[in-house]
Amino acid sequence: MSRATALRVGLSSPRFRAIAKAALGLGILVAIAVQAGAEPFLRGLGAVSAPAVAAALALAALATSAAAWRWRLIARGLDVPIGQGEAVAAYYRSQFLNTVLPGGVVGDVHRAVAHGRSAGHVANASRAVATERVAGQVVQLVLAAGVLAVLGLAAYAPAVGVVLLAVVVACVALSVAAAASLRARSALRRELALLRGALSSGRVVAGVVAASIVVVACHVATFVVACIAVGLEVSPRTAALGVVTVLAAAIPLNAGGWGPREGAAGWAAAAVGIGSATGVAASTAYGVLAMIAVAPGAVVVAAAALSRRAPAGAGRRAAPCARAVSPAAALDPGRPPAAASAPLRHAVADPRPLALPGKESSP
Repeated sequence: MSRATALRVGLSSPRFRAIAKAALGLGILVAIAVQAGAEPFLRGLGAVSAPAVAAALALAALATSAAAWRWRLIARGLDVPIGQGEAVAAYYRSQFLNTVLPGGVVGDVHRAVAHGRSAGHVANASRAVATERVAGQVVQLVLAAGVLAVLGLAAYAPAVGVVLLAVVVACVALSVAAAASLRARSALRRELALLRGALSSGRVVAGVVAASIVVVACHVATFVVACIAVGLEVSPRTAALGVVTVLAAAIPLNAGGWGPREGAAGWAAAAVGIGSATGVAASTAYGVLAMIAVAPGAVVVAAAALSRRAPAGAGRRAAPCARAVSPAAALDPGRPPAAASAPLRHAVADPRPLALPGKESSP
């Protein structure tokens, strides 16, 4: 393999893309720190309190349960059903992995593959995870635009417009790619047919939308808790700030959620007269609360690791006991070990064939 080919393969690898996204998020965070200083970040960190953590944990539990239910609705339509308890545990684990690992999607990939292996269909399980994530983002975007329009906060319109433009551009690019390739058109038609089957029921669509609204509302409420912690009063401007910040947190160019979220919070807070430093402080407190809120996922990861180690350890402990029992003792467990092994030693020492009952052994 030539050096140019190796470089091209390395740059296109998922690991490089994940590291590049995390590095870009850290770069944005450093740029914000250079511009605003360390004080907003320290203020946000110092504002985290026990009541705020308790509220964040409760809101995260509700959001995770709603997101798991959304996933179940779509997975059932793709013939890869999953129970609510299992779905909640898997969703907690994926959120934790998304937070602590670069790229922000490793947890979702793991959730799709693990569910697919248990259900016997990795492809449909992957479709279920991708569909429920995209559905959640679409509902969040529409909800953000509607809330900002109702509140009459035109200052946020450019940000929502940019996001909408990005979505439109992505859809157009996908359409152009599908039109230019027969294979792409065939794959797109197949995927759309599967998704239509999964979302053919109006009840399923309504459930997905309702669950997504609950998830967004819980995230925005957690941001409001962070705003209260840093000293902001609850108002429509605070809610709007939360909508924009949570929307920016979904941008996949971040390091564990950090980066674009703080930039959007600082800009949005300045746009409504709160002050960019206060917005960054609130976003910092929200980031800490969000990380603590997904900590139950670490418990799920640890429990899965221990359950995988337990059978192997039990097998290693049982092996010496199995080797200590001779075949003769196994056939006649009532005999003492020494007596049971005596015929076996005699058979090994005497090369002549053993005499069968009623017959004489040949010389």
